[in-house]
Amino acid sequence: MPSKPRRPAKTQRDYRWADYDDEDLLGLRFSSLGLTLRGSGLWDDVEHLYDELERRGLRFRPHVWLSTEWFSPDRIPGLAIPFYLAHPRLRQLERRMLGEVEGGARKWRRRILRHECGHAIDNAYRIRRRADFRRVFGRASAPYPDDYSPRPTSDRHVLHLGHWYAQSHPTEDFAETFAVWLQPKARWRRDYAGWPALRKLEYVDALMDEIASEKPKVTKRTVIEPLRELSQTLGEHYEQKLERYGGEDRRYDRWMARVFVPRAKRPRGTAASRFVREIEPQLRRLLERRARLHPYYLDHAITLVRRRARKLDLVLRSSRREAKRPVVRLHERIVLDILKRNRENYAL
Repeated sequence: MPSKPRRPAKTQRDYRWADYDDEDLLGLRFSSLGLTLRGSGLWDDVEHLYDELERRGLRFRPHVWLSTEWFSPDRIPGLAIPFYLAHPRLRQLERRMLGEVEGGARKWRRRILRHECGHAIDNAYRIRRRADFRRVFGRASAPYPDDYSPRPTSDRHVLHLGHWYAQSHPTEDFAETFAVWLQPKARWRRDYAGWPALRKLEYVDALMDEIASEKPKVTKRTVIEPLRELSQTLGEHYEQKLERYGGEDRRYDRWMARVFVPRAKRPRGTAASRFVREIEPQLRRLLERRARLHPYYLDHAITLVRRRARKLDLVLRSSRREAKRPVVRLHERIVLDILKRNRENYAL
């Protein structure tokens, strides 16, 4: 099915706060930012998602808005994109406050959009209420865990977003499975051959074929927590977010201190986060070959180390050449620790 020609995206607006320093920017209320989705580069990603749905023959299109986080609310067939992705200055602030920009890279952003679209289409067609959904994924009424212990070796769930997120809840399992199915040129039959997770992908494939031409059962375009209605300041938002996250990041500070040091000790030292990014291809090859570690585990460890190193402004303790071996060993230890802590949950 041919895609409809796209309308040109609107030019990025000029905002008075784009030149503010961090302190002044953190003092602003969300409602005063004046951000618009169509006035940002994000609209290209939204239309790309719509194109993917169209190529799959689906008539469903989630409505999209800007808010503080990525989310798709229950019973609403739409999804929210976080505000910081709508402007370079806000992405810069997000990185400084949290150490990374979730969805900052286009490929990453589009993966998250597919996941959130999975929730939205679930809401639109009330998929979770189906008996066959419960047989394949479980009961959506099960409570979300405050914390969950993923099984890194499990082959009962697809691998899409980080942290083995499909394992956290039946609705997340469905959203992740839908996202893998929706990917352009997806080779899920080959990639998941022999996995119990293949049954879930086949279910989604048959289900989407069934509902492709059906009108959604829920069509309301309600938006939850849009920026224009939020009186919270950016500073209050980040204070709450920092309190909520970061537990596992701090777990490996002692190990990282053997490889990296604070910038104050070596002002001209190479930034640890940059060094890890530069050697990432070699790092992956070494660990995949030496320890036979799945690339998905390495994604988790590399992201964790880079985020924490950037947050603490760490630099290499030694020269680049001398640091390579300890950095590789650090990542290997972290991955093996993750596996060890979850050994009682292994799906053997």
